[in-house]
Amino acid sequence: MVKRRIAVIGVGKIAQDQHLPVIDNSEDFELAATVSTRGLAHNGLPVFKTPAELYAALPDVSLVSICTPPGIRHQYVREALDAGKDVMMEKPPTTTISELDDLIAHAKRLDRVLYQTWHSQYNPAVDRARALLAEQGVTAARIDWRESVRKWHPGQDWVWEPGGFGVCDPGINAFSIFTKVMPYPVFVEASKLTFPANRQTPIDVDITFKSGQAHKPILSAGFNWLEENGEIWTIRFETGTGDVIKLEAGGRTLRVNDAVVLQHGDSEYAAMYDHFADLLDSHTTDVDAAPLRLMADVFLMGARVNGPDFEW
Repeated sequence: MVKRRIAVIGVGKIAQDQHLPVIDNSEDFELAATVSTRGLAHNGLPVFKTPAELYAALPDVSLVSICTPPGIRHQYVREALDAGKDVMMEKPPTTTISELDDLIAHAKRLDRVLYQTWHSQYNPAVDRARALLAEQGVTAARIDWRESVRKWHPGQDWVWEPGGFGVCDPGINAFSIFTKVMPYPVFVEASKLTFPANRQTPIDVDITFKSGQAHKPILSAGFNWLEENGEIWTIRFETGTGDVIKLEAGGRTLRVNDAVVLQHGDSEYAAMYDHFADLLDSHTTDVDAAPLRLMADVFLMGARVNGPDFEW
């Protein structure tokens, strides 16, 4: 089988940790080039400073995976679509819902494939939990998403700038699971966002949700970026049949009443690229806006609290 040639635009931590190794091992794709303002190449392949340079030099490369921070992504995706490319986008997709809506419409006008990725959705444990919750219902849910910004975004000041999401950048991974597995819609009732006094995005967030369900489920979430004792990526559900279902390790472990029923390693990004290959075969766009919409409501409903300065 002839592999599809793909270029990676943006060679930051997530591209180096996930995208490039997955492409190296893929049966469907091979890396053609990278675009990096810092000039970061991979395996001696061509590297360009801008997407425009890539498109001019390698017009036959029809696929791009855009792994930049979200602030520049709308512009880069639009340029790629205009250049006739099919596009994979890292998460969060864009800084605003309006930008994402524009990209969906633009891809449709140009008949290009647009794929918005949510890596945490690509876990078998998440799919199993979704089936269980559809059968049993949900009476309560609690999201706890705690990690260290110094570990996962070392020195990346863009996460603290407007549009950088702050702790809601990892928190949106929880929402990508939450919106996929919940058997009914949920809405933000209230949120409290704590901002370091010297930064523009939150470092700690507390959320309560509401729903239109007659049984009035109790739903809440907490995100924190100062957890130095290992990651806590857990969603706990109480079901209508009395079971407690927990997704741990970012959706890689499923527990039912404290018994592990499914546990697996990290194959999320490989599964995403497999799905991208399927989308290309069927020439189908796949964009799930629900996690971004819910996170936007967190900011819209948010009460701001000023906290201590943050320093790297």
